[in-house]
Amino acid sequence: MSKVFRAWDVDEVWLFPASVQDFVPPGHIAHLIRETVREGLDLRAILSQYDEERGYPPYHPGMMTALLLYAYSQGIYSSRRIDRACHERVDFMAVTGLSYPDFRTISEFRKRHLGALSGLFVQVLGLCRKAGLVKLGHVALDGTKIKANASKHKAMSYGRMKGAEEKLAAEVAGWMKKAAAQDAAEDRQHGGDRRGDELPDWVANKERRLAKIREAKAALEAEAQAAAGGQGEGEDSEAAAKRGRKRQPPSGVPEDNAQRNFTDPESRIMKTKDGFIQGYNAQAAVDAEHQIIVSCDLTNQGTDSGQLLPLIDQIKANTEVLPKQVSADAGYASDANLKGLEEREIDGFVAAGRQKHGTAAPAAGKAKEGSRLAAMAQKIAGQGYDSPYRQRKQTVEPVFGQIKQARGFRQFLLRGLDKVKQEWVLVCTAHNLLKLTAFG
Repeated sequence: MSKVFRAWDVDEVWLFPASVQDFVPPGHIAHLIRETVREGLDLRAILSQYDEERGYPPYHPGMMTALLLYAYSQGIYSSRRIDRACHERVDFMAVTGLSYPDFRTISEFRKRHLGALSGLFVQVLGLCRKAGLVKLGHVALDGTKIKANASKHKAMSYGRMKGAEEKLAAEVAGWMKKAAAQDAAEDRQHGGDRRGDELPDWVANKERRLAKIREAKAALEAEAQAAAGGQGEGEDSEAAAKRGRKRQPPSGVPEDNAQRNFTDPESRIMKTKDGFIQGYNAQAAVDAEHQIIVSCDLTNQGTDSGQLLPLIDQIKANTEVLPKQVSADAGYASDANLKGLEEREIDGFVAAGRQKHGTAAPAAGKAKEGSRLAAMAQKIAGQGYDSPYRQRKQTVEPVFGQIKQARGFRQFLLRGLDKVKQEWVLVCTAHNLLKLTAFG
């Protein structure tokens, strides 16, 4: 007797209309994120931008918002990949209700409402607090470098710009003369039906390259002049001084090794443990209770020290409460930061130096005796393995691992500091939504 199998009839017509509730099991994250957007979030900032009665009705902004947040929670960021998922994945269909926005619509929606979408971070954080996921007993801070939507090979140093500008200017001038002579010869041969000022593509490309170099060179010079005017005392110079290098007064002229990227001029070359990248420095403050991000920011500065107090103040703005304890690694160590923690009456645990593997506490680094940094080093070392500082690694670093490794966010899609900052907030919002659906 032959084995009997279940029927496999791909041509069978459904007798009942499909329901999105049946596409994925009850309790699936697709249902939870969709209903959170529908019932839990105030979308008036997005809806208010649709006041034109004419034209074909757009996709519902609530559906588009839920689609983006769900896609980010699944590690899908490209508008083309989101478009494909709407056609191929039943979990995405459960979110969209069988709507199929194309990738251009998805991309334009994200660009148009990027500010309002990043504003949802505080609302989702509020839902996490209502669910009891945020205690603000201990908050850990850290930063991570993420690649910009630009290649580091598209950057040029100021020294190279000076030489390239002179060389290209001479080449373009010579080609202009050659092109004019060529046009005159063609007019004699073929008649005067051309304007006479058209340039071959190979000349125009060089002109555009020269214009980009001059624009980038001027921007670097403007930054150097601003620094010479007293605006250059930033965290990079503070970190350099802390490492023992004598701080030189700004000269008003860019250093020859100062670089600017042609694709995303606001991104910077940054050092990571795997080498140098063209990127940004993404910051997050994470609550120790359930790894909820309670504040986030992003800069194009390679150092972290200037971000500690702004992140803490953002926690107060987001939640109306300051955390009781804060931990951070040596990148945030400075006398000004420790003084700021004291003024805010926060029990701080900020490493003064690096912690070697297997040791109970970080080293004191170059903290001067009697300074706040020296006192902090003694405070952490005195508590040994019981120090709250040890919560830092298990609180904030796993969050970056979940974002970058589990959900594959390793490069920004947008360009420019403001847009990339809002994109990072959207990534952090999706992270908190995932925690809310898992624990809430």
